[in-house]
Amino acid sequence: MVAGGASGRLIVCLTGMPGAGKSTIADGLRGRGGHTLVNMGDAVRAEAGRRGLEATAANLGSLMVELRDRSGPGAIAMLVGPSIEAAPPDHTVVVDGIRSNAEIDHFRSLGRVRILSVHASADTRFGFLGRRGRSDDPADRERFNDRDRRELGIGISGSIAMADESLSNNAGGIDSLVGRAASIIARWAAEEAGGGGGGQ
Repeated sequence: MVAGGASGRLIVCLTGMPGAGKSTIADGLRGRGGHTLVNMGDAVRAEAGRRGLEATAANLGSLMVELRDRSGPGAIAMLVGPSIEAAPPDHTVVVDGIRSNAEIDHFRSLGRVRILSVHASADTRFGFLGRRGRSDDPADRERFNDRDRRELGIGISGSIAMADESLSNNAGGIDSLVGRAASIIARWAAEEAGGGGGGQ
């Protein structure tokens, strides 16, 4: 893989279907230090707030599509770009919620990218989303399936396929998932610091 971006900053892109465990990893890393967490969904919710829109699944889904139609498939990555650039230079930036290779391409202009995908079964993901209870989480299986189809239509399968490494979240619990992700990210950071590269 070819190194990208003028900056040596490591940007770890978390990707996976809704409810796979991306935000669980990001939240777990928050307390470990040395990481700046950036959430793509939060950027869309903030834009909805600026427009006076309620943060429902339908509104956020429509807004996400509108932003991409207007500014291209990397539109959400452009929204969070300033947060990445403002991160402390010694931090690894962890971006939660990558949905397309166009977003990854944008991040390559800001640093050295590694992609970590998180996998879980549909039943596991639906159960997690139901317990999470965020305003845009699907209330029933039909809406869950609709959301999956929308994410696949945006191109999330491409970013999953591009992953440097993958984690399963079907068993083991939160501590195990966060610990395994932290170990992978620490290894990547050490490789970057040692000039080992490998990032895109």
